[in-house]
Amino acid sequence: MDKTKIKLEILGLSYSQTQTGAYALVLGETEGKRRLPIIIGNFEAQAIAIELEKMRPSRPLTHDIFKSFADSFDINVTEVLIYNLVEGIFFAKLICKQENKNEIEIDTRTSDAIALAVRFKCPIYTLEHILSTAGIVLDDEEDTDDEEAGISDLELIKDESSIYDSMNLNELNEELNKALMSEDYERATILRDEINRRQ
Repeated sequence: MDKTKIKLEILGLSYSQTQTGAYALVLGETEGKRRLPIIIGNFEAQAIAIELEKMRPSRPLTHDIFKSFADSFDINVTEVLIYNLVEGIFFAKLICKQENKNEIEIDTRTSDAIALAVRFKCPIYTLEHILSTAGIVLDDEEDTDDEEAGISDLELIKDESSIYDSMNLNELNEELNKALMSEDYERATILRDEINRRQ
């Protein structure tokens, strides 16, 4: 298993109309064209968006409290690592350091890890085998300027599980390419998972 670490950046957050209160968080490798879409909850999406937009809530959120607590005891989160993927669920850990002491790894949900990464301004990494399994590759013609185009709101997807059951792998890959062209990352995630399940 390839343990090579790949640096990621946050490309965008899109509202999911198929899952109430869910969002698609899109991460991309800094030196490549692969994207890693992750479905996260409303609270974590809000926590990430508030920090990215430099907004200050009237009262601190849970992730802000964690940051204040860590700062008070000179604990720094040096990096976030998305290290595993099991049945569509991503696993992450915080790599922490306190002054001259040894590094400590803390297991966490990926959405919480990203919310803390933006507060500690630390890098986000994943492993090569995660990106090769769950990543979505964009071709040159599909690679539009994310800052100009933005990550569009996700379209409503009707019950597609039954539709995908009748498709073969070639048809699923064609649908995946169409979803990528329209920046429909949630649909692309569902298709990617179905393709991986069959392989």
